[in-house]
Amino acid sequence: MSQSMLNMYISFAGMLLLFLAIGLIWLSRNKLNGWLSGIISILAYISLLLGSIIILYIVFSGPTGG
Repeated sequence: MSQSMLNMYISFAGMLLLFLAIGLIWLSRNKLNGWLSGIISILAYISLLLGSIIILYIVFSGPTGG
């Protein structure tokens, strides 16, 4: 597998984590109450942080050779 394909799959994982964070934050704010909302919210913000780090890594790693 080439470096370009690997970067593509890593970026897909980062985007998936960002979309997961959107859904979990919406769920915790609008549908859940109490301690369950807090746990889901913490998971959402962790996935937001990890997804952001992955995307920043891919963007700042620059272009690959092909």
